[in-house]
Amino acid sequence: MALHNNFKGALLMTLAMAGFTVNDAMVKLVAPDMNTGQIMFIRGLLTSILVFTLAWRMGAMRPLKTLLDPYLLLRTIGDLLSSVAYVSALGLLPLPNAAAILQALPLAVTMGAALFLGEHVGWRRWIAICIGFAGVLIIIGPDAEGFTFGGLLVVSSVITAAMRDLATKKINPQTPTLFISAVTSMVITIFGAVLIVPFGGWRPVPLPDLAALTLGASALFVGYQTLISAMRTGEISFIAPFRYTSLLWAVLLAALILAEYPDVWMLLGSAIVIAAGLFTFYRESKRHRAPVAASATATSS
Repeated sequence: MALHNNFKGALLMTLAMAGFTVNDAMVKLVAPDMNTGQIMFIRGLLTSILVFTLAWRMGAMRPLKTLLDPYLLLRTIGDLLSSVAYVSALGLLPLPNAAAILQALPLAVTMGAALFLGEHVGWRRWIAICIGFAGVLIIIGPDAEGFTFGGLLVVSSVITAAMRDLATKKINPQTPTLFISAVTSMVITIFGAVLIVPFGGWRPVPLPDLAALTLGASALFVGYQTLISAMRTGEISFIAPFRYTSLLWAVLLAALILAEYPDVWMLLGSAIVIAAGLFTFYRESKRHRAPVAASATATSS
């Protein structure tokens, strides 16, 4: 049963990464026709309709005072800033490069947990984190031109997304996930509307662009739900590494839809980031298994 749940969770995680990457590809597709604020507003509005409908039907809505949870506020701010940075970056970078830099998120979360939550991170994982971020530097600035603005935006997105994930750990466990998603979606939609004028104003939305954003919003919704299901199925140490399948989806969709292809620096940097991430997952799972093994040994003796 445990093995079955692990494979089911891995499949769900892979589907979640596919959903998120389809959303990214659709955003990249419409980026030449509208600004970041307009994309966030339209996509956020469509996503909000889906999330609020499901949250209402599932009885997941909560009183407005729930919004006063400081960690919920911090999570929402982190998600908002991450969305602004990443959507903006998608208009400046090839999708595979943006997705490759985003693979550093687990490393950033591990580092943040050590610095701000007091979690123990051994020297091996600290070295892996440093190596992983070296891989990011290879992706965004391997030559004399230095770091690209789009690359720095994705790094900013990684940092703020790590803040989001760390804050999520501190939210009252009684707060439904759907309510958290609904609040986040609503805030992103409102903020997107605020950014439309500063970012260049409203532009007419061609029907193909509206269809692309509708597909993106639907894929994003599916991604959120399958990610939640994945993390509740099987062992996290087995399932979490399948987050890296998002890079495979990004390379595939970029080639098929956007005619974008990875370069040698992106491939080299990605290999380093993913290897570092997999090592941190391995060390984390080993650290959690150690007390269990010690207990079993003591019992058998």
